[in-house]
Amino acid sequence: MAVGRRFGATRRTTTALLTGTIGFLSSVAVAVPVWAQQAPADGYFATPPPVDMTKLLPDSGQPDKKYKQSKGCVQRSTLGQNIVLKNRPWGQDYLQITKAQEIVKAATNGGVGRGVKVAVVDTGVTKHPWLPNLESGGEYVATPTNGQPKGLEDCDGHGTEVAGIIAAKPDNPEVGFIGVAPDATIVSYRQLSENYEPDTSTSTPPASNTAGGTPSSSTTPPTGSGSSLPPSGEGGGGSGSGDGDRTSPGQSNGGRQLEKAGTAGTLKTLAEIIRGIADRKSADVINMSVDNCRTATGSITEGEQQVQAAVHYAALAGIVVVAAAGNATDTCPQNDQPDARKPKTIVTPPWFADDVLSVGAIDQYGSVAPFSVHGPWVGVAAPGTQIISLDPAEGSRGLANLTFESGDKASEIQGTSFAAPYVAGLAALVKAKYPTLDAKGIINRIKETAQHPAAPGGRDNFVGYGVIDPVAALTQSLPSEIGNQAPIPPPQLAQLPPANDHSSTPMIVALAGTGGGVVALLITLFVMRTIRRNRPEEAASRR
Repeated sequence: MAVGRRFGATRRTTTALLTGTIGFLSSVAVAVPVWAQQAPADGYFATPPPVDMTKLLPDSGQPDKKYKQSKGCVQRSTLGQNIVLKNRPWGQDYLQITKAQEIVKAATNGGVGRGVKVAVVDTGVTKHPWLPNLESGGEYVATPTNGQPKGLEDCDGHGTEVAGIIAAKPDNPEVGFIGVAPDATIVSYRQLSENYEPDTSTSTPPASNTAGGTPSSSTTPPTGSGSSLPPSGEGGGGSGSGDGDRTSPGQSNGGRQLEKAGTAGTLKTLAEIIRGIADRKSADVINMSVDNCRTATGSITEGEQQVQAAVHYAALAGIVVVAAAGNATDTCPQNDQPDARKPKTIVTPPWFADDVLSVGAIDQYGSVAPFSVHGPWVGVAAPGTQIISLDPAEGSRGLANLTFESGDKASEIQGTSFAAPYVAGLAALVKAKYPTLDAKGIINRIKETAQHPAAPGGRDNFVGYGVIDPVAALTQSLPSEIGNQAPIPPPQLAQLPPANDHSSTPMIVALAGTGGGVVALLITLFVMRTIRRNRPEEAASRR
């Protein structure tokens, strides 16, 4: 009975230990962040409601309200005026852009992206000698000054840098930077600006001396402006060090937010522009490095419905719609919550992933850029740090790699805003090489040839289907294009034996065997002790 009680106690103790161990391991498993895994196809806030095409707006072709300039426009820095940036951006080498361009040129017997139009819906695009194929699209911020064509003024400097990544074509052979599709045509739409604000006055505001005249290092922003112009008197740097022309005002993480208080640009005018492009067939690709970021509530706003209807309309019209995934800031929290289906932050237009290819950013080490907003809507990723592009200041003939965030603090140009044009440029290359591919086919080719992350289904919420691979996108033979479903990496499941949740026999047998061994050992020790006590020499010694 004593042995039986000990056996029962041993079994209970062992079971308790096993249960505790299993519980600990279970808690560790639960701690794995599911937001880093593939998002479900539907559920909660991550999936927008169905498209409501009654919200589709006609294109008015003009601003939705009256705006006035409130800050000085971007200008050339007085730092290092004669510096020429000769080094290639790391993103060009990482993506093998030169090789991709050679493939397209050989296949088309012509230019790289020639005949393809890319609409840049942004802060406008300033004329630049290294952006030869630039067309006016539309103006939705203010009346153009000095007879400038609509959309070809860029007070912020953001849209010009975006356009440069897509289609810049430097004529200096010593310069390493070049746009992804240098022979493509940029069609510019000025849709927003952080240097303009709603005009609530009844009188016409005075014209700014920076809005289109000759650039000057002594230009002063309007009274009451919060902008800071570049300081003078500091030394520049050599092109080899990466220091070069610097621009001002700054761009917080490279982003431009729609419907931000005190700025120009709404979801309504964005929706109108997209509709107009689709109706006029004025572009093959649309790049939107502009976002509206808000707290997820489980609902959708009217402006979001308008954009959702517009991007769906454009997709049906055969236009590739590309958008920046968004930048995490104090007002746009990162989606790092446990359940990917319940994001803290919703970003539009990327939210409408059925019709929009949204682009996250990676850094020069190949890691996800810390500012790149995560989410189930992320489609692919591209370089978004240490950006070099066209200097957006009026009258500039060079490049920029720095911007002023505040005062005299210079920082690198970065953001998902500059990852998106890499993808838009790639879409232009694919369109040029495969002219019969529709918009869906182009997007599928970019996704299927991306460098898939090690995640279930070959995608995650950081980089989507992976970092783009331009060479593969231009050369790989895809099963989906010949009527077969493209292979998707299957989940790698652990090959474990089946669980035995209902039978305790194996554990009982194991414990019984252990208990029997212990009993046998105790009996053996008892017998040996008894034998030693009965030896004659031991008995004599005791006497």
